[in-house]
Amino acid sequence: MAESKQVVLRTEHLKSFYILDMQGTQKVVKAVNDVNLEIYENEIYSIAGESGCGKTTLLKTLFNEIVPPQRLVDGKLYYRINSEEVDVTTFSAEEKRKLRMEYISYIPQGSMSVFNPVIKIKGTYEDFIGSHVEVKNRDEIFAIARERIQELGLPKNVLDVYPHQLSGGMRQRVTIALASSLNPQIMIGDEPTTALDVVVQRGVIQMLKDIQKKLKNTIIMVTHDMGVHANIADRIGIMYAGKIVEEAPTEKIFDMPLHPYTQFLINSLPKFGDKTMRESVPGSPPSLADLPTGCPFHPRCPHVKDICREKMPETIKVDAEHKVACWLVEEEFNG
Repeated sequence: MAESKQVVLRTEHLKSFYILDMQGTQKVVKAVNDVNLEIYENEIYSIAGESGCGKTTLLKTLFNEIVPPQRLVDGKLYYRINSEEVDVTTFSAEEKRKLRMEYISYIPQGSMSVFNPVIKIKGTYEDFIGSHVEVKNRDEIFAIARERIQELGLPKNVLDVYPHQLSGGMRQRVTIALASSLNPQIMIGDEPTTALDVVVQRGVIQMLKDIQKKLKNTIIMVTHDMGVHANIADRIGIMYAGKIVEEAPTEKIFDMPLHPYTQFLINSLPKFGDKTMRESVPGSPPSLADLPTGCPFHPRCPHVKDICREKMPETIKVDAEHKVACWLVEEEFNG
């Protein structure tokens, strides 16, 4: 599947850290630490992992919006624009702003951060669309907004209410509709189903799938919920301590997880008819400001070997679509 598709976003050894001044002492938080990704056209790519592993920072870096104290320390970020791969880390602030208008959109964590609570929803649409495209009048802006809202099955009067008059799930749907209004080539979603009950989650997931199917664009999203990943993603990247430790098509990740961390994530899920106690990942995630030597998962891994404590494994290809960074897998694979 992946090899026949065009790469629309690619990273090379991407490192995005937070440089903090703590009472005269500099602390470096390695939130994105040497990440190599290839994201394809017309797919939904999900990033899974525990809180604090760097998922949101990775999304912000992929969105090409680095705000201090975050810094892009090293690596490259490429977008495919008009059939040409472009290194957008070299862009000026104005070029980045224009790029985010025309090419990529962001769905933030928490829909209330999108809306002004004292103006109606249509005011937010007017500000957003009016700042992104050249339009002649408000009627043209609202025509764009209503077209997308109707396509996605939202109530016709949703533009005429205030944000607090909508439920959390409806606000999230409106936020997603807003992010898709100008048909971006890439949409980035930071926990788009957080704080929603399972019924509303299902509706939001279906909405994202409908948008992706209609626009044939690329959606990159993160969520803690492995069930959401299973229902929406074409491929999943497993992130741990700032690194992608495993990547594969969704079905393969769930059927044949290879990294011990991925295995814990999958095995912690409840299963129909299985009443046994589910086993969570032992221990606690490491501090990104004080990472252990070698593989960062080794203090929690029940299969740890001496080399795991000494050296970070390279990412190996188990097959054309399945990659993993683990000494255990590499030993078995090479053997």
